Amino acid sequence: MQINEEQLKKFILESGLVKRSDFESAVKIAETKKQKLGNVLLSEGKISEADLKRMEAFVLGIPFVSLANQKIDFSILSLIPEPIARNYNIIAYKKSEDALEVAMLDVDDLPVIDFIKKRSGLKILARLTDPASIKAMLVQYRKSLQVEFDNIIQKESKSVKVFSKEDGEKSETELKEMAGDLPVVKIVDSLIFHAILQNASDIHIEPGEKELTIRYRIDGILHDAMVLDKNAGAGITARIKVLSNLKLDEKRLPQDGRFKIDQNGEKISFRVSTLPTFFGEKTVMRILKENAHGFSLETLGFHGEGLERIHNSLTQKTGMVLATGPTGSGKTTTLYTMLEILNKPEVNISTVEDPIEYQMPRVNQTQVKPEIGLSFANGLRSLLRQDPDIIMVGEIRDGETAGLAVNASLTGHLVLSTIHTNSAAGAIPRMIDMGIEPFLITATVKTIIAQRLVRRLVSNKEKYFLSSAETKNLAKIVDLARMLTFLKEEKVIGPQDTWDQIPFYKAVKISEFEDGYLSRIGMHEVLKVTSTIKEMILKGSSQDEIEVQAKKEGMMTMLEDGVYQAVLGVTTLEEVFRVVSE
Repeated sequence: MQINEEQLKKFILESGLVKRSDFESAVKIAETKKQKLGNVLLSEGKISEADLKRMEAFVLGIPFVSLANQKIDFSILSLIPEPIARNYNIIAYKKSEDALEVAMLDVDDLPVIDFIKKRSGLKILARLTDPASIKAMLVQYRKSLQVEFDNIIQKESKSVKVFSKEDGEKSETELKEMAGDLPVVKIVDSLIFHAILQNASDIHIEPGEKELTIRYRIDGILHDAMVLDKNAGAGITARIKVLSNLKLDEKRLPQDGRFKIDQNGEKISFRVSTLPTFFGEKTVMRILKENAHGFSLETLGFHGEGLERIHNSLTQKTGMVLATGPTGSGKTTTLYTMLEILNKPEVNISTVEDPIEYQMPRVNQTQVKPEIGLSFANGLRSLLRQDPDIIMVGEIRDGETAGLAVNASLTGHLVLSTIHTNSAAGAIPRMIDMGIEPFLITATVKTIIAQRLVRRLVSNKEKYFLSSAETKNLAKIVDLARMLTFLKEEKVIGPQDTWDQIPFYKAVKISEFEDGYLSRIGMHEVLKVTSTIKEMILKGSSQDEIEVQAKKEGMMTMLEDGVYQAVLGVTTLEEVFRVVSE
């Protein structure tokens, strides 16, 4: 059911929602860039998404529904599982005896319509809606499930068996019994389900003197999820240990494990870590969605000169591309995105990882297992006998792995890897500290990317302009003249704009998003190892000196990229400073 573009153009023009001059300009851009007119009008802010969808519905002859301010009964809403609703932008909103009306952004998505038809046993009537309606309904899912979740937790935590012996004296048999106790199983299942629903990256289960605190890390920030009776702690920990094949009766030493679940067709891995604390074992579960894909360098936040530098380095047949930053800064996601670009039938790609975070077709992925002697170094050594063209090493942790990675890039391979440093320039002294000779670094390292993640603002945000005092304070942190040059080069602002004319944005707290943020985007610096920087490395120049030279050669620093994202309205200056100062 394709939209007739000519009919849509005519209807947009006749609607009077877009000025004729803006319409004609958009038509020219659409023809030049071979894009749809509606997408051009949207990107230029000439029409709202709701108005465009209404017009598309009219042209297609399909009813349009707006659900933004409606309350839908959860029994109808839940006919479509929340992950399906979120991933495929489809909402069940009205049910009759033999039919189910669903609101969609893409009424041509026949496989998902067929899936819902088979699942519900009802005739599916597809209606067109707008993104605001989908977002509002997803919030309703979350609120309805939160109530259901709280009820389960409160009800089941009261039913948890409490043993008379002290926690440290429980036998393995008793612990197994606790782990299999139905209320405990329900609590752990609910904890996991709700964490996935909220897009949490980690679950923290922390014993205190009198209570058990459970927290979720969402978009990099820890939030209290609930507080349970301390008696529930031993059973919950035992259940998680059973799932991840850890020793139930070992409480004195830290343990690491992992397990997988399949939720509504989505494969999710959990990396589990237990640590003895004064009041009992603390458990942390890292959540990794294995089949997450569809990223591009642009959607990760790369742009301009930095984006060009990465694309150029990926065209090389040999050398090293390094991603740096602290734990949880998105380094691995950046590497996987680069692998997706490189993943073509004519190349052999092999990886050594710990853990394998995303599964990729046509890529040979090896999981590190130190307990049986399969370390990064040993895995990489074996990979080199497998005739790879491109190698990804999950992390360079020691001199042996670093040396093998350097040798691999010298012998005709493109090597991608991560390394823990705070800036792009900091990767060079870190490698020297690992025992890599400076002349080997200059011969192999092509590009170094440093990154952090900042929270994205939701569309409901407040515009403001910097006062003179705020501009002065910003000037103490960022070179404002240099920043203006970047913004003008990338056509983010007009050629004559000054700082008092550039809008910034503040987070607005609303019921759906308590902080005014949703999801995250990267801010980056991309250092190209040019001939000048190679000379500086050989001379033994400091990290700061290399960074100064890289800036002269056009590198936008991480802080500058953060300010750039704030000018775009993607995030706030406060969020940028919070992340960079961490």
